[in-house]
Amino acid sequence: MILAFDTYYFDNKAKTVCLAFDNWATTDSYEIYSEIIETNEDYISGEFYKRELPCIMSLYKKINLDNIEAIIIDGFVFLDDGKKMGLGGYLYQTLASKIPIIGVAKTNYFTIEKDKRAIYRGISINPIYITAIGIDLDMASELIQNMSGEYRIPTILKKLDTLTKVRDVG
Repeated sequence: MILAFDTYYFDNKAKTVCLAFDNWATTDSYEIYSEIIETNEDYISGEFYKRELPCIMSLYKKINLDNIEAIIIDGFVFLDDGKKMGLGGYLYQTLASKIPIIGVAKTNYFTIEKDKRAIYRGISINPIYITAIGIDLDMASELIQNMSGEYRIPTILKKLDTLTKVRDVG
């Protein structure tokens, strides 16, 4: 099982959605988990995990799935080449370093160079940025590169983004 999480913030609320799927190439075979919680955490650059990690963990605890191959997050695992942890690193640590985490970000974080990969998908001239922990970075990049979809963002991750921004649960 692969889990992909994303969170959207509105009106002092956070909506977190998780898509659970069995195949890296899937586009339409997945389960949807969703939750809206109250939050007053502001975004602080370099401390995004303080805002988003509680949202992910709240929903994760309700999913209770076994045999998780990896978790994909919208963001970075590391914030610099000294391995300063970002959201993905903290999630990995919170899950007792047992589940590989792959960060997929649409925007570059310039303080990290060697521990990220820029991958180009489809005909896009803009890359997405991959970071990982608990799995080889090149392997993680290849898994994301080969996900279904002809555009920059893999189809299932685009679906996740869309579902997250709908302001109801489910």
